[in-house]
Amino acid sequence: MDNDEARRRRVKRIQKYLLNPPTKAAVFLGVVPGHALIETTGRKTGRRRRTVVGVNEADGGLWVVAEQGRHAGYVRNIEANPRVRIRLRGRWRDATGHLVDDDDPVQRVHSFGRERHARLVTSVGTSLLTLRFDLD
Repeated sequence: MDNDEARRRRVKRIQKYLLNPPTKAAVFLGVVPGHALIETTGRKTGRRRRTVVGVNEADGGLWVVAEQGRHAGYVRNIEANPRVRIRLRGRWRDATGHLVDDDDPVQRVHSFGRERHARLVTSVGTSLLTLRFDLD
């Protein structure tokens, strides 16, 4: 197992069991600014999957930088079916997700204007990838 893979597994365990459960609840209620819930359709199961992400509203869309890039389940789900729902500020919205390979994810996450978030994403991320969501 290479170093990135081991790091990805550690980060995933911490996020899944420690950080995400209380954060999901707070984001669902709309009390965490700059974050949203992305609801994708599982590419294998067809079940709804919800993930907390940091977002920035700019250039007519919502922007997200995926810390684990295409290794993240929600990114693979979006590749298989780009139709998603996004819960932003306590309200569900339909959207279409796009992977933006030609964008600089480090520059993008710093453009969010939340340096603590940018430092966290760039420090724990192993293969950053930019995503854009167009709201219906």
